[in-house]
Amino acid sequence: MEPPLNPLSLTRKLLTFNTINPPGHELQCAEYLGKILENGGFKTNFYEFKEGRKNLIARLEGRDNKLPICFTGHIDTVPLGAAQWSKDPFKGEVEGNKVYGRGSTDMKGGVAAMVIACLRLAELSNGTAGITLIITVSEETGCQGAQHLARIGNALEKAGALIVGEPTSNYPLIGHKGALFLEAQTRGIAAHGSMPEKGVNAIYKAAQAVRKLERFDFNFPPHPIFGSPTLNVGTITGGVNINSVPDQASIGIDIRTVPGQMNKDVYETLQTYLGENVELKCLIDAEPVSTDPKHEWIQEVFEIMGTFIEEKPVPRVASYFTDSSALTPALGNPPTVILGPGESEMAHKTDEFCYISKIEEATEAYVEIVRKWCGF
Repeated sequence: MEPPLNPLSLTRKLLTFNTINPPGHELQCAEYLGKILENGGFKTNFYEFKEGRKNLIARLEGRDNKLPICFTGHIDTVPLGAAQWSKDPFKGEVEGNKVYGRGSTDMKGGVAAMVIACLRLAELSNGTAGITLIITVSEETGCQGAQHLARIGNALEKAGALIVGEPTSNYPLIGHKGALFLEAQTRGIAAHGSMPEKGVNAIYKAAQAVRKLERFDFNFPPHPIFGSPTLNVGTITGGVNINSVPDQASIGIDIRTVPGQMNKDVYETLQTYLGENVELKCLIDAEPVSTDPKHEWIQEVFEIMGTFIEEKPVPRVASYFTDSSALTPALGNPPTVILGPGESEMAHKTDEFCYISKIEEATEAYVEIVRKWCGF
């Protein structure tokens, strides 16, 4: 017999679903959430991303013309890593104020908080405005699940505001930098290592490209909140054996963009800058997300969260990217806040945990934010 649903019990239940991505296999977890939301009065729809992987959208309809408030969270997690865990990553073990497990912080604790909050709100709502939950798959490998929803013409409807439950320790953030992950490839001609003059060395070409990347200037002014765009060379590989002239090499490039930049423009500028000896391939393309901190709803969220975190929030942004990169424009560019109970420094770590008090606090905060939005 399952325990009564509350923020902790639901977090622990979600942790029992192994949704490590790759391969994901989020279907059972999504169906479980769909069932409890349906039982709570929500209308649910599933959208298949790949076999065994479905996004879930749950809606509680409103009765006036005000656009619904929307929550989003993902249920896939990263792999466990090479280090040995001291806790079972799939049991939701509790120790003091911590619940352990892969995805506890990133972000099943946040998903549990938003679902429980919405179930409570369904009982309280007078129907003045609707509530939508978007539960996605395949976020960890580049927001593919959310991008899939954005491409489907009838899946998403306009929203009045969007809350992204990623780990922020319940501090409201007004956006995140964009992410553009690229693979730069150089090609050469193979030859015996004792006769390098007979070949063309792809690694030498890659080395020249890396030096150019080190000197690359975005020629873009710093943003007052987001700071400057950045570029980092994270990987370089090439060749197959030491006594051959390598005929291929690749460079992994991590670019973070700021509002006002378009990833497409950065890609094209960089391709021209590196020249014809380098071929660029896009691996991840997530645009920056930003809401004016003076927006009325953002100020409302700041005021509500100030009572929970016992300090007045100031405009800050996430260092990571989120599904809002795809969802915010698809939902009609509503004001967007990133706000969840997880600890960002615990994301993807061995013995990942989330503070139980933070999950409970996020649940109460979500209820207050929606009550204010819906006017009850």
